[in-house]
Amino acid sequence: MAGRAARRGCLGWDFSTQQVKVVAVDTELNVFYEDSVHFDRDLPAFGTQGGVHVHKDKLTVTSPVLMWVQALDLILEKMKASGFDFSQVLALSGAGQQHGSVYWRAGASRALTSLLPDLPLQQQLKDCFSISDCPVWMDSSTTTQCRQLEAAVGGALALSRLTGSRAYERFTGNQIAKIHQQNPEAYSHTERVTLVSNFAASLFLGSYCPIDYSDGSGMNLLQIQDKVWSQACLRACAPHLEEKLGPPVPSCSVVGAVSSYYVQRYGFPVGCKVVAFTGDNPASLAAMRLEEGDIAVSLGTSDTLFLWLQEPTPALEGHIFCNPVDPQHYMALLCFKNGSLMREKIRDECASGSWREFSKALRSTEMGNSGSVGFYFDVMEITPEICGRHRFNAGNAEVSAFPGDVEIRALIEGQFMAKRIHAEGLGYRVMPKTKILATGGASHNKDILQVLADVFGAPVYVTDTANSACVGSAYRAFHGLAGGTGMAFSDIVKIAPNPKLAATPSPGASQAYEALLPRYAELERRILSQALGTLE
Repeated sequence: MAGRAARRGCLGWDFSTQQVKVVAVDTELNVFYEDSVHFDRDLPAFGTQGGVHVHKDKLTVTSPVLMWVQALDLILEKMKASGFDFSQVLALSGAGQQHGSVYWRAGASRALTSLLPDLPLQQQLKDCFSISDCPVWMDSSTTTQCRQLEAAVGGALALSRLTGSRAYERFTGNQIAKIHQQNPEAYSHTERVTLVSNFAASLFLGSYCPIDYSDGSGMNLLQIQDKVWSQACLRACAPHLEEKLGPPVPSCSVVGAVSSYYVQRYGFPVGCKVVAFTGDNPASLAAMRLEEGDIAVSLGTSDTLFLWLQEPTPALEGHIFCNPVDPQHYMALLCFKNGSLMREKIRDECASGSWREFSKALRSTEMGNSGSVGFYFDVMEITPEICGRHRFNAGNAEVSAFPGDVEIRALIEGQFMAKRIHAEGLGYRVMPKTKILATGGASHNKDILQVLADVFGAPVYVTDTANSACVGSAYRAFHGLAGGTGMAFSDIVKIAPNPKLAATPSPGASQAYEALLPRYAELERRILSQALGTLE
């Protein structure tokens, strides 16, 4: 890698749950360097498991902020040792695990602006934080604060319309409220509250970096239409919060140049720009180069849907964020817990553990499954909140079992019909130019992707998303460099390698699912109302 080090380009960073990663992308948008520091393995002194500390109550989950600082020291030293040529870096941007928060102690800004190039960051910033173990997205200990916030603004739906999501335990506003209530002294000694994303950007800037619109919309605090902090939400969470957060900025903003610390210690160029960091999900949207009307589907342990929306319809489920590459538009995110593990269970039960047999069952059954519809939620689902398995025949009567091949198609069709129905609930509409970008383990199965294309009535492409948050961050650095809001992101990334076409809708697909989709939605409502013990 050292031999190819003189390539000009941008760095993309990802401060994720388990590691800090970096990629270097050249001006042709090819990745030519990557490296990482794994918290558990490379920084064992912090005693994390999976990058976090799970507390006795099992609800409180935190990460040591100095571990993230030391990881940056370590990765920069590794890059230097490998011969990486920092002088060729034009700009950098990055991503952070969403919703986590960092609390800078009063006086920390002075330490940040006067870093000495002969000492590592960790040594100079060790006394800069009023909370040493910071809450992260896995924390679910703030139910009380969530209810307080919803009550303060007129209910869950009112909060969703305002901020893009109802109150969620992991969202930052509720985490800040808990710290203010349970540790008021630490809160009062905090001069700045940052997300993980703009905390990391602040390390590079040598001063506090603003929160960007996209990651800021995962806090239950930002008015997603006006892109300003909601005064009602701020008041409900903690006093003096607006001054501790600072004003938010568009995600493609150039927020400054790298601190002289990096110029002197590592040889970054003086003019190397820092583009606002964002959340890992928005950065992945940038990596996939989604455009208006597109969908990205990640088929992993959980299935995640990213949507590009022009005008969202906030709801009680899912999340609406400001779009990280176009400040006029939005992105929606839906998460489904029963993803690949559910597919593997049904494969084991109905196809003798063989994906080949599983695929054969999908090919041998017809679209629409002769009216058989199934719901498979072995763990409590997020969207919607249902648990258990439920099967219905063509006459909407609940049955106890399906033949194996019918079961397999019912599972896959059901998973994709749920995704389409809940996406439409957030304002999504299939457009003539809509394309679906599929990633994750199940995206290697052509027969599963065929069902996806048929249910949505749109072509499916597969894309390689290794290190997607890093790659998306590097793309965003190029975008910021080229003028950000004044330049279409799609013009910047059009030279990147194109995803491969994997499936197109079968003839007759739209007719097959036209009748089935509203039926699926109706049956889902029926199961939900039974689960609640009430009829809506």
